[in-house]
Amino acid sequence: MTATVTEQPPPAGGKPGGPLIVTEDPVLLDDLLRLCAAAGATPEVHHGVPERRGGWEDPPLVLVGDDAARRVRSAARRRGVVLVGRDQDDPGVWQRAIEIGADHVLLLPDGEQWLIDRIADVAEGVGRPALTVGVIGGRGGAGASTLACALAVTAAREGLRSLLVDADPLGGGLDVLLGGETAEGLRWPAFAASRGRLGGGALEESLPRLHSLRVLSWDRGDCVAVPPQAVRAVLAAARRRGGTVVVDLPRRLDEGVGEVLAQLDLAVLVVPAELRAVAAAGRVASGIGMIIRDLRVAVRGPFAPGLGGREVARLLGLPLAGELPAEAALTRPHQAKAPPGAAGRGPTARFCKEFWERTLVEAGGV
Repeated sequence: MTATVTEQPPPAGGKPGGPLIVTEDPVLLDDLLRLCAAAGATPEVHHGVPERRGGWEDPPLVLVGDDAARRVRSAARRRGVVLVGRDQDDPGVWQRAIEIGADHVLLLPDGEQWLIDRIADVAEGVGRPALTVGVIGGRGGAGASTLACALAVTAAREGLRSLLVDADPLGGGLDVLLGGETAEGLRWPAFAASRGRLGGGALEESLPRLHSLRVLSWDRGDCVAVPPQAVRAVLAAARRRGGTVVVDLPRRLDEGVGEVLAQLDLAVLVVPAELRAVAAAGRVASGIGMIIRDLRVAVRGPFAPGLGGREVARLLGLPLAGELPAEAALTRPHQAKAPPGAAGRGPTARFCKEFWERTLVEAGGV
């Protein structure tokens, strides 16, 4: 690869720019350009501190080659400076990092993946990750998939970026529940070969858009599983875009589901107010409770005497997320003319609105 020193203007439109690279080492520069390309970022390259106004201060990330540390020593202190070197046995690199106010010292080739991730973050303008909520049924037919759809639809109606993820390959596809089984866009099997890092923006644009939200569902093909590393990469990319991510979870546990559970902020266990359902939900809770630290219960009516929401929550030893009075939208969603939660009326819609209001406050906003 042939390195070229370029003088680029700052990006237009207010979007994050690429990193600034400061080095005269051609071998190091080739490596850094390669890593930027892998992260989908276009860098600005200089031998020293850029002369143009803001050239040093504005880039979201500055990669200073160890050869250039002396030339940037007098530059203004700022965050996001990484000193990049190659000599694993040079103790002086740490002193030079202090002299230029670097946040990190990175030695190649060991730190390549960390640097690719960091460059990709700034290229995407990554901020607060999405508030990620899983929904799981305490027993079959509890209405978890319908509630997951309603939560995602409600978040979108409230103006939040909303992405709905179908993590149950045997559930028939959430795109069907939303009336979008023929909508254009990728489904889970298309991501089976994914490894490492996916671009959050590219993922979002590739998915079907239904009712103002993006949906990652299963198709009706023979593929009923993707590798755990692909699940990890896809969900991490979804979360980096911020807003909300709602995941419809299966009641079984495997490696792929474990990857999803590890990235959830909280999970809602949907339990009908029936003694057998409570008993079944207890087993589900004991399984996922080993991974999910914040597990709450939503109790669905009709309610038997003495078995209201608080009593079910007490029996399960879980905090109560709320009660869902009996409603056709939750028990017979395929008979509804609109997707769950789309009308903004009824017990399910009220539950979802109150859930997001309370949960977003707890999370400090999105």
